[in-house]
Amino acid sequence: QVQLVESGGGLVQAGGSLRLSCAASGRTFSNYAMGWFRQAPGKEREFVAAIMWSGGSTYYADSVKGRFTISRDNAKNTVYLQMNILKPEDTAVYYCARRSGPISTQKREYDYWGQGTQVTVSS
Repeated sequence: QVQLVESGGGLVQAGGSLRLSCAASGRTFSNYAMGWFRQAPGKEREFVAAIMWSGGSTYYADSVKGRFTISRDNAKNTVYLQMNILKPEDTAVYYCARRSGPISTQKREYDYWGQGTQVTVSS
């Protein structure tokens, strides 16, 4: 069984930074992609960033490119999302998810999800 637990959310002013963590447990993750998604009230869950557990290749949504950085620590089985220059439109619940296979931006292709962590950016 795979468990994903997010942490690090909170309230921050526009222009500030937060770092989210996703601790993974269960089966080994060598051939998986780990993704971050977010969902704002009344909106669809959208792709933010993803990283391959093995090799570390990454991919970002255009809306966060240059501001967010995804990384992983294989020894700790943890994926991070460093978020800088935060904007009010970044306010959402952020979820991490696992996909068996290469990076995808499609949420339906991810099979395990965390419970989410709230990020609120005030103007």
